[in-house]
Amino acid sequence: QVQLVESGGGLVQAGGSLRLSCEASRSIFGIIARNWYRQVPGNQRELVAALTSDSTTYADAVKGRFTISRDIAKNTFYLQMNSLKPEDTAVYYCNVRTTIIGSNYWGQGTQVTVSS
Repeated sequence: QVQLVESGGGLVQAGGSLRLSCEASRSIFGIIARNWYRQVPGNQRELVAALTSDSTTYADAVKGRFTISRDIAKNTFYLQMNSLKPEDTAVYYCNVRTTIIGSNYWGQGTQVTVSS
C-alpha cells in the first residue's frame, strides 16, 4: 500500500512563504494527477492546485502565489506558497489520483497557519 507523507507546514506571518512536500513511499503506477487540497474546519475540502502530465491548474484564490511542482526521481511533489495570507490558513492535504480503480491516495494533512 502506498503512503503519502507530507511535511513543511507550520506557522508563518502574512507575506511569508512555505513549501509543502508530499513524498510517496514508492513509485506509483498510472498517475493521472498530483493534487493539493486544503480544508478549514466546517468547510469542504477544496482543490488548491493540480498537476497532470501536461498541465497545471490553480484555484483562483492562489493563482500567482502558489506553485505546484514535482521531482519524479524522489517520488515527491511540492507546493510552494508565497505571499501567504491569513485566509490561506487550513490543513493541507496531498492527493495522487491514478487510473486504477480504488487507488486514490491521500496524505495525512499538514497544518498551515498564517498570522496577520
